[in-house]
Amino acid sequence: MRFLLLFALLFTLPAFADETCMSPYMAKIEGQEDFVYVWTLGLEGVGDEQDKLVTVNVNPDSPDFGKVVNSLSVGGRNEAHHTGLSDDRRYLWAGGLDTSKIFIFDVHTDPAKPKLHKTITDFVSKSGGVVGPHTHYALPGRMLVTGLSNNRDHGGRTGMVEYTNAGEYVKTYWMPTDDNLQGAAKGGQFADGYGYDVRALPRRNVMVSSSFTGWNNYMMNMGAMMADPEAMKAFGNTVVVWDLHARKPLKVLDVPGAPLEVRCAWNEKHDYCFTTTALTSKVWLIYLDDQGEWQSKEVGDIGDAAKIPLPVDISISNDDTRLWVNTWNDGLTRLYDISDPFNAKQLWEKRIGEQVNMVSQSWDGKRVYYTSSLLANWDKTAPPGPDLHYLKIYTFDGEKLEQTLAIDFIAEKLGAPHQMRFGAYALYGDKVSSR
Repeated sequence: MRFLLLFALLFTLPAFADETCMSPYMAKIEGQEDFVYVWTLGLEGVGDEQDKLVTVNVNPDSPDFGKVVNSLSVGGRNEAHHTGLSDDRRYLWAGGLDTSKIFIFDVHTDPAKPKLHKTITDFVSKSGGVVGPHTHYALPGRMLVTGLSNNRDHGGRTGMVEYTNAGEYVKTYWMPTDDNLQGAAKGGQFADGYGYDVRALPRRNVMVSSSFTGWNNYMMNMGAMMADPEAMKAFGNTVVVWDLHARKPLKVLDVPGAPLEVRCAWNEKHDYCFTTTALTSKVWLIYLDDQGEWQSKEVGDIGDAAKIPLPVDISISNDDTRLWVNTWNDGLTRLYDISDPFNAKQLWEKRIGEQVNMVSQSWDGKRVYYTSSLLANWDKTAPPGPDLHYLKIYTFDGEKLEQTLAIDFIAEKLGAPHQMRFGAYALYGDKVSSR
């Protein structure tokens, strides 16, 4: 009985994170973040040409504000892509989509100078054939890693892989398919078995995963891929709702057009998550209906789909009223009003650069960060200059973005910046706030 009471308490308390797209199980940064950790692709002819974790001081009160204070190369080019912090924020996990290596960095001993703590080189063999570690999502004492592909045909069928925080393999959970639904209900036409992102709604004991494409596509030149009819058929069209604690798929929902990032509402009364589709340029809602069934619904347009704006990263505000949506191909960030989740309305847009991929905002929403790189073989190569590969920081007053910092990663000989995570000295002192 004591365990059940503790369980109920843990999953009804408000969830917090410093950055609104992170796991609700993580400790919170209170106030100004000190650092941003940028997982960066090595580029041929740029610096040491290796993937690296770049640390930038972003505290305006620091004499090092705006400076790269550390750069840690990991050897070779692995298609550096996504990262995730452990639930205690002591370690940062970073994956390579090509080599399937996972690099675990110690970011707590000295937050200004992360150290490489461990490298996982047997992800594929341990997992039973999952390829392309993508999302690294913190669960209590665990790290859940989504895959993008498999080692049998390098297509999009894949799974999620669970590790302990110490980096020890626990179990693989394969995505449900038409020929093996694993007990899940099929809510529409598709059950493709593809994977990409995952997020949790602990109060509903639910995880939501999305789908993208396999190694054959994401390692191909973008122009060649888009000209190949067969390659363009090999994209995911599903979102899967999972039992969070049993790690079992419950329902497969149709979300056609490669649904990418998943962002779930924070309010305890809001039982829904958002995603956007890369190929069809739509905002989709994954929601619990009045009959207690999970459903998917298209709720907004993103630019002109005929012009292929290519929606990429999204970020939800901590009050569930706003959604940032980046479109890589036109370099725009768009702000949507989602106070009515069934009617996402664009408020305005701003051009960030030649291309834009990731967006991260502080918990209070006052600072918004952008990076540029999507995939090595998809990124634009011209024109060179500060708007091609960058870290840019803006303040946001609720109405407009004002740039406060920009770093040209090519000029600094760092490479192509992909994903960002925040760090702060206060996390490892008296100001740590966690559940």
